[in-house]
Amino acid sequence: MTPRLSKLPSSLKTLALAVGTSTLLLACSPGQTQQTKPIHIDGSSTVYPITETIVKDYNAQSPSDIDITVNFSGTGGGFRKFCAGETDINNASRPILKEEIEVCKKNNISYLELPVAFDALTVVVNPKNTWAQDITVAELKKLWEPQAEGKIKTWNQIRASWPNQPINLYGPGKDSGTYDYFTAAIVGTEGASRTDYQASEDDEIIEQAIINDPNGLGYFGYAYYQKKSEALKALAIDNQKGSGPIMPSQNPTDAEKYRPLARPLFIYGMKNQ
Repeated sequence: MTPRLSKLPSSLKTLALAVGTSTLLLACSPGQTQQTKPIHIDGSSTVYPITETIVKDYNAQSPSDIDITVNFSGTGGGFRKFCAGETDINNASRPILKEEIEVCKKNNISYLELPVAFDALTVVVNPKNTWAQDITVAELKKLWEPQAEGKIKTWNQIRASWPNQPINLYGPGKDSGTYDYFTAAIVGTEGASRTDYQASEDDEIIEQAIINDPNGLGYFGYAYYQKKSEALKALAIDNQKGSGPIMPSQNPTDAEKYRPLARPLFIYGMKNQ
């Protein structure tokens, strides 16, 4: 299901392999060899496909007895494990928070922060949606802000030319770095969101829900849209600053145009203790 490294965007491929391999090696503490120390990776579901691909290529190029597991529980959930010393590497779709830094310090966890890519956070609908081609940042805020809960229920409440049909929302849960970033960028306050939507830390669940719902709308990282682009429809984002609606892209040079939904992705690797 996850593409091989050769199929990742070229802008990401070289950096991802170099950074990922270095991080995996850093996870091995003194007194234990790469062959005997298992490596546990958790965190962001957005970064998960990147890390999983890195691990596959690393194992193919450097056969060994090393046991590497890659899971996802959301950026926040991953940092709780990482700062408790339960994992060696945390994938993150936002920078580590001050309170997370303090927990790591308290537990004597030192780490490296490694930026690995820029991601175009993508707003998607079902292909049977024939009316929405783009959406403004203001419209997204109106749709997702806490005040919308129980009140904004139909498409025409967002844009008058859209039909009077139910709008069903899907998105990341509160442990997700994507949730943190989206709420900060769109609503204006991190963690501020309506709660009457189907939430999941698994982007594939969000993806499948929208594929099955002609009235669905949701958001997640670009890689998940790219993987299912024939079954999903991305909306162009208009930040109303003169550039007009901009489609999400895998090209890092488009990041400036796609703000505020262009974001950096990170891998945090525990240093040798």
